[in-house]
Amino acid sequence: MKNHTISVLVENKFGVLARIAGLFSGRGFNIDSLTVSPTNDESLSRMTILTHGDDAVLEQIEKQLNRLIEVVKVTDLTGSGFVSRELMLIKVKTNGANRGEVLQMANVFKANVVNVAHDSLVVEVTGPTEKCDAFVELMTAFGIIELARTGRVALARSSQPTEMIDQ
Repeated sequence: MKNHTISVLVENKFGVLARIAGLFSGRGFNIDSLTVSPTNDESLSRMTILTHGDDAVLEQIEKQLNRLIEVVKVTDLTGSGFVSRELMLIKVKTNGANRGEVLQMANVFKANVVNVAHDSLVVEVTGPTEKCDAFVELMTAFGIIELARTGRVALARSSQPTEMIDQ
């Protein structure tokens, strides 16, 4: 099974997210990650959906999404050269003995410490999903108290926009 990153441009209307989530669950497709944000056109939002399946599953997903009235454009970014990032906040147990080591690892990952408490640090990591995964793996040895991730956001590398831009 292959991971797919799908960019869906939708009308910014009430209930669109629920309809798209319902489409996935109703057909037994899993959403591994979902982000929704406004675009430069306030009437549109961009959904970035990370899912997995073979090419036949992806084809079904694209066809079903394109049937929804509020969907303006569906783009499978997988394999076409795209830039993606994720934001993660991770709260790690620390003490006097290991705080320096955690800070050093955060520095190597170009992460930012956003909160310091007596017994923990909250670190912000931004980058590709793999970078966030690697940082989590390293922090497991210290003890992860809490973790929050945004999910993937992505844009095609091409100079062609996936939406119309008002001039």
